[in-house]
Amino acid sequence: MPAMRDHCGAQAQPSPSELLPHPGGSGGTGDTSDTSGDTSGTSDTSGDTTDNSDTSDTSGDTSQSRGCPNLPGISLAPPALPWHGGRDTRAVSPCRGASGAAARLGLSGTMNGGRRGRREAGRAQGGVAWAVPRSRVGQGRWQLGGQGGGGSPVPRSGRSAALPGAVPGTGAGPGIGASMAEQDPAPGCPRGKQQQPAFTWEVRANDRSYHRQVRKKFAFCLSKRKYSGNAIRTAKYNLLTFLPLNLYEQFHRMANVYFVFVILLQTFPEISTLPWYTLLFPLSCLLIIRGLRDLIDDIGRHRSDRSINSRPCEILAGSRFCWRQWRDICVGDIVRLRKDSVVPADLLLLCSSEPSSLCYVETADIDGETNLKFRQALLVTHQELQSEESMAAFDGRVRCEEPNSRLHTFTGTLRWRGRTHALDGDRILLRGCRVRNTALCHGLVLYAGFDSKIMRNSGKIKRKKTKLDQLMDRLVIVIFLLLLATSLGLAVASGFWARTFQEKHSYLAALYQHTSPAHQAFLNFWGFTIILSIIIPMSMYITFEFIYLVNSCFINWDLEMYYGAKDIPAEARSTSLSDQLGQIQYIFSDKTGTLTQNIMSFKKCCVNGTIYGSGIGQENKQPQGLGLSWEHPGEQKSGVCDVTLLEAAQRDNDPVLREFLRLLALCHTVMVEDRGDQLVYQAASPDEEALVLAARSLGYVFLGRTQDSITIRELGRTRTYKLLAMLDFNSDRKRMSVLVRDPQGTIRLYTKGADTVILERLRSRGPRESLTESALDRFAEETLRTLCVASREVSEAEFRTWGRRHREAAALLGDRARELDRLYEEMEQNLQLLGATAIEDKLQDGVPETIQLLKLGNIKVWVLTGDKQETAMNIGYACRLLTDDMEILEEKEVSEILQAYWESNNNLSGHGDAPCSLSQQHPETPCHKRAIIISGDFLDRILHTGEVLKEKKGWPWQWLCCGRAEASQDQGALVEKAFVDLATSCQAVICCRVTPKQKALMVQLVKKHKKAVTLAIGDGANDVNMIKTADIGVGISGLEGLQAVQCSDYALAQFSFLQRLLLVHGRWNYLRICKFLRCFFYKTFAGLLAQVWFAFHSGFTAQPLYEGWFLALYNIFYTAYPVLSVGLFEQDVSAKKSLEFPELYVVGQQDELFNYRVFGVTLLHGVGTSLISFYITLWAFEDHVGTRVVGDYESFSVTVALSALLSVLVEIVLDTQYWTVLSFLMVTASLLLFCLFSFLTQTVDAYRIAPAIFRFPDASWNALTDPYVLLVVLLSLVVNTLPSLTVHAVRATLGRATTQQRIQRRARRAPEPPVELRSHVPRGSFRRSSYAFSHQQGYGGLITRGDSLRVRDSGDSGRLALTLWPPGWQPSSLGSAKPSEPLV
Repeated sequence: MPAMRDHCGAQAQPSPSELLPHPGGSGGTGDTSDTSGDTSGTSDTSGDTTDNSDTSDTSGDTSQSRGCPNLPGISLAPPALPWHGGRDTRAVSPCRGASGAAARLGLSGTMNGGRRGRREAGRAQGGVAWAVPRSRVGQGRWQLGGQGGGGSPVPRSGRSAALPGAVPGTGAGPGIGASMAEQDPAPGCPRGKQQQPAFTWEVRANDRSYHRQVRKKFAFCLSKRKYSGNAIRTAKYNLLTFLPLNLYEQFHRMANVYFVFVILLQTFPEISTLPWYTLLFPLSCLLIIRGLRDLIDDIGRHRSDRSINSRPCEILAGSRFCWRQWRDICVGDIVRLRKDSVVPADLLLLCSSEPSSLCYVETADIDGETNLKFRQALLVTHQELQSEESMAAFDGRVRCEEPNSRLHTFTGTLRWRGRTHALDGDRILLRGCRVRNTALCHGLVLYAGFDSKIMRNSGKIKRKKTKLDQLMDRLVIVIFLLLLATSLGLAVASGFWARTFQEKHSYLAALYQHTSPAHQAFLNFWGFTIILSIIIPMSMYITFEFIYLVNSCFINWDLEMYYGAKDIPAEARSTSLSDQLGQIQYIFSDKTGTLTQNIMSFKKCCVNGTIYGSGIGQENKQPQGLGLSWEHPGEQKSGVCDVTLLEAAQRDNDPVLREFLRLLALCHTVMVEDRGDQLVYQAASPDEEALVLAARSLGYVFLGRTQDSITIRELGRTRTYKLLAMLDFNSDRKRMSVLVRDPQGTIRLYTKGADTVILERLRSRGPRESLTESALDRFAEETLRTLCVASREVSEAEFRTWGRRHREAAALLGDRARELDRLYEEMEQNLQLLGATAIEDKLQDGVPETIQLLKLGNIKVWVLTGDKQETAMNIGYACRLLTDDMEILEEKEVSEILQAYWESNNNLSGHGDAPCSLSQQHPETPCHKRAIIISGDFLDRILHTGEVLKEKKGWPWQWLCCGRAEASQDQGALVEKAFVDLATSCQAVICCRVTPKQKALMVQLVKKHKKAVTLAIGDGANDVNMIKTADIGVGISGLEGLQAVQCSDYALAQFSFLQRLLLVHGRWNYLRICKFLRCFFYKTFAGLLAQVWFAFHSGFTAQPLYEGWFLALYNIFYTAYPVLSVGLFEQDVSAKKSLEFPELYVVGQQDELFNYRVFGVTLLHGVGTSLISFYITLWAFEDHVGTRVVGDYESFSVTVALSALLSVLVEIVLDTQYWTVLSFLMVTASLLLFCLFSFLTQTVDAYRIAPAIFRFPDASWNALTDPYVLLVVLLSLVVNTLPSLTVHAVRATLGRATTQQRIQRRARRAPEPPVELRSHVPRGSFRRSSYAFSHQQGYGGLITRGDSLRVRDSGDSGRLALTLWPPGWQPSSLGSAKPSEPLV
């Protein structure tokens, strides 16, 4: 082989044999002394070879990669690029020194003399190696990839041949056994030294002592166990940490720090005006209330953890399995799982009771998908580990990647008995999966507890604070600074006043010989600080907690959010976030189980141009006497209820309909299980299950299959079809076909798939085809998932020729997939169209209406799902998140817009011009008519690789990886901000195939760059991280367990309840809290700032104006209840009007009801009220004396206090819009309590008992029984009320209507049209093909290989057959097929 050079100019070594390690080399995956064995490709370990998929995709499914012509099956494909919207495999910034081939072969250590040998090994493939950085999610590691020359990927088969020239028993999985190898860059290479992933995680089977001894350093000289136990702890506190940690969290509130500061001042007698314990008691109550609330929440987490950790499981102990608990599992243990059990840790599947050690799992708690997925054990462990004794003797060693959060990828090797076997994600059972249709399986624990992938994605519990909480913290600082400034000014004035007084009254010099004006000013400064400290009262925060608690109870008691079908009420699990519900700007929603029920239902079909299904004709009920004998009680239901279709199927006189239904029963990869009196279907996709169920309800019952036959019952007659070939589905073909021979010997091809690929392969186009296309458009308008079905007859001669070529192509080692696709293309031509099907993905009740209301309320809904893109798009249209007039931006368009944005800003940055806006990139489309649909893979590469690669002219920020780290971070932040700006300018965003960590990342990006209030809603464990990250987390009490509910702030039973939670309760709570704050600050300033004005007339001596009891009771009894009634019951409009006019919600999003401006106006209003109350009273008392009042200090104080109190109460009454009986009683109670406590604390008897405490004897009686004082109070009240009345009058005169008036005017208009699920503009072909595009590869490979079928000893030439035969079906029915024909 001629020498070749890489892109950096280095000469490559020609011989692949140099890749093999020398006997003296150090092997990273175990002993390699057996390299001299047979390499002819007939090794019995060839079944352990996995597909060689590139694992650079950290979020999506593992994709197939290119092969290498020199080493067949070795993957050297570069990572997919996000630009141009596809999985591009072209060259990206090649660098010399990537030992890709060695990593792919599972070799490590020193090869050919150290670093030079590793570089030569990387070049020995005749290609170029790339080192592409992984995401931050992947802990910053580097993923190796490369580009080969025209090879083909190794198929997913457990029976492929060994690699020529490879080490016997060594798999060719991606990145196997590679060690951390630092590599020299080529001259001129823009990257510098790189590192490959280190497979330092070693798991030894049945060796607990090893895993307990291994430790790792984590802080300074401290170390801990490297391998975590399986017990999890999501609670925040324990007995030792609760008190210090909770106090630490509570003192993050600036108000608590302020109160402690004031209490410390009160401990100094020289400046104290009140006993220090009078402030410590309410602060202690506040801390205890909040601490108990946090404790109750954490006790719930402890109970959840205890429940999970105590789940039973079977662990191999010695030579037998014993029942233990999840917490007892350790890394290296072998665990036995039974059907329907939950996987307790991340396991390597060793064997199972199914054929070829298959294991079917449901991953609903991980990615939200309820369709079954299969995992398969290695062939060697399947064959050797068949007993408990063999498992106890199993001593294999697994070397793999360190624990990470990548759910869809895994890379490692198993070293056992001197051989190395490749491992990938298809061998791994993840924690949280549920075993289905598998009686027993056994697994080796690789990652336990918090090292498992799902726990790595779960995130941490974050303390959430509302926007009002954050604003209050800042306002506390502002008020405190104002307080200090006021105290300082008054203290300085007191110093000057003292000096002037001493100069005028020199005869009093003896009283001041031990002090000075400066000393007096210093003491007065702290005295004024203490007196004015009540401007921020602790009672406000205590009242806060009570209001939050009661408003949370209102949510719990709301019958409109009670789901009677499952007896699930709404639950406010957090009591301190209710006002934030009225400020939500972005909702991040899961799809499966949240928007949808994940139930597929066959709704309509078009056969031979005739449309059948719901809404067509007589379909409501099946007529009596039309019962179908093929239906059995308790079986899965299909939902087909069109009587016309049932009658036509039963008459059996339409050959096209007969072929149509026969196709539905034959063309699929569904597996069947007989459970006594019923057949249970398990499909790779819920769509396929819906089609097979529809065929069964119409009389064409799928009974079972073998490796080479399919048996169905057609209108009561059992027929067996010989399966000649299965042309399985993949994302490129967008169709699947089966080639069968019927009992009469005729060969037919049945095909179903997307209309885009079926219609172009038809034999002819006529009126029937036109009618079918019209039906497809009609189905698409109703947001149904559609596909076309077709068939044709194949001649014997054509089949023999095609079958021979098919067998030859299937035996190829190179270009196998390409040759098979070409043969499939040849066969699937000249088809006859039979019709089309339409399947409904059922939404939850009220989802479209809810999303429409939320959109009208200026709330943007983003869907973050682990499902496929086309499925999510279909749901987007169904729930009206997407509309026909929207411009859909996919990955290619997004990348182009981001590139243009970058280039514009990069060119302008050096000239100081304003940056270009993203809205300028597509000016022809309004932002509210645009939506973005992207994948998690795209997100991962765009936002978190630290660099973005672009072919051709070079991406503008490609230089980042060579620059300084700070520059890289700045540019990365710019890319993030550009993407967030683009996404938030759109009306809707759908992210598909995203991991739980990526969901949380999207939420965090919007919070970081937009400072927006976010809400996340989901129902599964895969939504937990997102729920924890969002400002508000809502859990759906669905079918996927309670993980989301347990970590949420609010729990609902249906997505539709979200509209009432936000538009009614959220808006009301925000209104109430804002009004409460306004009223509380107003009453505090209005009543207590008179102390400042009194200082100007008392020599700035810090003497209190009011009686101590009035100061103590003012915020607790006299004014607390009217403000409390506002915080509990206030409404501007009713719940019905709130839902009718969701535009009212915008007020909370814009922070209109309480902000710095509102606070400033409230402060000025309070200052004005205090000035009027004080100076009108002062003016009256200076020149006039009543009948009994002598103008004394006590009467003056009582008059000012009463004027301020009545002004505050009247202002609250005027500002209250919604009156209840309790509201009226609370205002009345405030006046009565003032009178009661005033007379109780000012009696002569109380003064005699404690004159130092009760210092105002009969002051209120003397003042309030004097008509002159009452007139002064009335005058103050009128003057204080005039500004508010004037504002209301001006608004009415100028036509500035209140919210209530605007609502009434709009209500008289014509009502808006109801939300419809029908589109008025026909969609294109892409929308019609949602089913076929979203369908994933089924069990075709397992069926044709026979891996999924048990061997039945029936004496029938050892043929493969199902052990579970349907009722009434005998193996003799297979005789209608011709066993001599080969299965191709």
